[in-house]
Amino acid sequence: MLRRYVVLGSINAGLSVALGAFGAHMLKSLLTPERMATWETAVQYHMFHALALLLIAILADRLNSPTKLLWAARLIWIGMIVFSGSLYILCLSGVGVLGAITPIGGVAFIAGWVMLALAARRSS
Repeated sequence: MLRRYVVLGSINAGLSVALGAFGAHMLKSLLTPERMATWETAVQYHMFHALALLLIAILADRLNSPTKLLWAARLIWIGMIVFSGSLYILCLSGVGVLGAITPIGGVAFIAGWVMLALAARRSS
């Protein structure tokens, strides 16, 4: 688990930097201020949760709850795809209905953080 989520977290951290730069340099003149703010939100949550994957990987050998940690990582990863992914696509396509699925990603983020807390609680 450690290696997989270090790789996944690192790749996504770099991808969030690239997407942030892409937004700042290529999209700023193309998107409305509201859509640009949405893009920036997607990038911020993408980075925060890429770092969360790294945190989970680091904690994997310290917390004695591998199933909960695995689910924490999976839920964070799903949240990144659904939350940030839907916002990126919304900004690029203008398809407003994508905003309706974004909260599903937010719920996945919350569930992932809860699973991490449960993993830590069980280990104490």
